[in-house]
Amino acid sequence: MEIGFIGLGAMGRAMAANLLSAGHRLRVWNRSPAPARELAEHGAEAAGTPAEAFRGDVVITMLADDAAYRAVGLAGPVLDQAPPGLIHLNMATVSVDLTRELASAHAERGLSYVAAPVFGRAEVAAAGKLNIVAAGPESALDRAAPLFEALGQRTWRLGSDPTQAAAAKIAGNFMIASAIETMAEATTLADRHGVAPETLLEVLTGSLFSAPVYKNYGAIIAGRKYQPPGFRLALGLKDVRLALAAGEGARVPLPFASVLRDGFLEAIAHGDGDLDWAALAEVARRRAGAAAG
Repeated sequence: MEIGFIGLGAMGRAMAANLLSAGHRLRVWNRSPAPARELAEHGAEAAGTPAEAFRGDVVITMLADDAAYRAVGLAGPVLDQAPPGLIHLNMATVSVDLTRELASAHAERGLSYVAAPVFGRAEVAAAGKLNIVAAGPESALDRAAPLFEALGQRTWRLGSDPTQAAAAKIAGNFMIASAIETMAEATTLADRHGVAPETLLEVLTGSLFSAPVYKNYGAIIAGRKYQPPGFRLALGLKDVRLALAAGEGARVPLPFASVLRDGFLEAIAHGDGDLDWAALAEVARRRAGAAAG
């Protein structure tokens, strides 16, 4: 399949490499050209502009946020040059409002838009073990199935409306952030009573909370190993804000999301924005007067 790929951060690079390994022809673009050049050395074609990537059968985008999509021109100008029938798989986490806008803009131009955001960190993407939540036209989902198979261990089809997948991804990231905050507060509480964080988390992730999100982030919190970031804390703030906006748009109160937003803001105010978002745990430690370091 001939694929365009826009957005080659840690996740995007790993995903693009897997598509190359699966035998697909890839045309790649990134705002900073180095990652595109690196993939070109492995068989991809480096596109000079986003519009050049919007050719072929499918284009996949993996950009950081709503603003990046608008800056690149994916809300209009780039679409005007795309061939009719092209499928756009947006595999990043963006707002419900932008998802609705993009779906409409694509339909007006005879293009198919599929929201297919992913769960998993960069190492999971590299292993081709992402979980994908996808929603969009059924025919486009069927055509994209081989790509999903190359990128993930399972694809969850949620419906024909792309906002369904966007909302599910936002809700999922809200749950992960909530788990991080819970572990942060619980380990700080236990620590002040003489139970080491690693001991508490060994007990709890080996019994009551054995899901990967608790095991993986629990290990990061216990070891306070926030570098290199698998998912930057500043992006965690972005996703919590997306949850609040989605809740407000649907008249769904999310009181704990407000608590998380303030925690992320406090972490960023202390210079932790580029650490892994598990560094939210340091906010609980500071509030309890625990020593830094």
